[in-house]
Amino acid sequence: MIQVFSNNDEALINKKLPKELLLRIFSFLDIVTLCRCAQVSKAWNVLALDGSNWQKIDLFNFQTDIQGHVVENISKRCGGFLKQLSLRGCLSVGDAAMKTFAQNCRNIENLNLNGCTKVTDSTCNSLSKFCSKLKHLDLTSCVTVSNSALKMLSEGCHTLETLNISWCDQITKYGLEALVRGCGALSSLFLRGCTQLDDEALKHIQNHCPELVTLNLQSCMKITDEGLVSICKGCPKLQNLCISGCTNITDLSLTALGLNCSGLQILEAARCSHLTDAGFTVLARNCHELEKMDLDECVLITDSTLVQLSIHCPKLQALTLSYCELITDDGIRHLSSSSCGQERLQVIALDNCPLITDITLEHLKSCHNLQRIELYDCQQISRVGIKRIRAHLPDVKVHAYFAPVTPPPSVGGGRQRLCKCCIIL
Repeated sequence: MIQVFSNNDEALINKKLPKELLLRIFSFLDIVTLCRCAQVSKAWNVLALDGSNWQKIDLFNFQTDIQGHVVENISKRCGGFLKQLSLRGCLSVGDAAMKTFAQNCRNIENLNLNGCTKVTDSTCNSLSKFCSKLKHLDLTSCVTVSNSALKMLSEGCHTLETLNISWCDQITKYGLEALVRGCGALSSLFLRGCTQLDDEALKHIQNHCPELVTLNLQSCMKITDEGLVSICKGCPKLQNLCISGCTNITDLSLTALGLNCSGLQILEAARCSHLTDAGFTVLARNCHELEKMDLDECVLITDSTLVQLSIHCPKLQALTLSYCELITDDGIRHLSSSSCGQERLQVIALDNCPLITDITLEHLKSCHNLQRIELYDCQQISRVGIKRIRAHLPDVKVHAYFAPVTPPPSVGGGRQRLCKCCIIL
């Protein structure tokens, strides 16, 4: 065994196996293992650091406190082999290092710069000049990125398919217009927290992104039905939509979704408090592919919405109804007795639904694939009810909280005792 894996270059494994086969074996190793192999011998150092083994690099799970020169060295080592790089959370990496990277790694297709706060428009300029094959770019929380960056990307990265500029709050409709005019292949846009975007920005997407499949508009509070209706009409292939925190949205948007985007699979509409049963009825009757819905704080919906979902959405797997205070046991009965309830439903969240009781848990026993139930602050749910459903569905995880009872003040005017949660705090 010692002879086989000796740190001597004349070790048996190096003699018996051709270089091409060793390279093939090394190609399955992660970055940490490759670095360890590089220290075994001179021969293995050459093999481990061969550029063909470094086509995908993710430093997030390895080391994020790297300096720019590390990225430059990686780019020189990998060159044109590198196709996927994640620098997520690498706070010290800036524009100079990214310019060297772009010049050396011109075949890069997937680049994650999430949280690289020193990255500015200059990096986007470098990517535009040298990385024409770029398909997926994540600039989440690169807060200095502006409209100029999007204009540069549109001029040099025409094959871009996915762009995440969440929380880049300098972006306006003008930057988005430039982007979509030059990047017609966009299929996924993540615009969370881009608070300056308005309905005009969405109309540009409507006009230039017919292949759009995923759109995230979380907390874009200037968006109204006008903009969202235009998206529905111009992007009929839409499958994943997040409008959570878009507080101006009403049933008009749900109706447009139902009539134009029948392939919708995921809808996140948390805190859209103007949505009602009427809108969800149109949506459910037309969007039979729905798999996941987040209706947290859609406070106007009732059991009627659950009835429609149970009838028309047989693929529903996850449903969040937290703070939907009008939902009752009867609505859960319809859902759990439907085909989606019995065959597909895996997650249901009922936090702060005050009308839900142990009867709901009895209904949910028929949901054979149920994996998780959220019941925080459901005052009419008891430990006994939870125990019964766990006995029937032993693999289900029930997340609940029972507030401790605060003892009455002590006799004689002494200091009031604290409940256990207060003591912990």
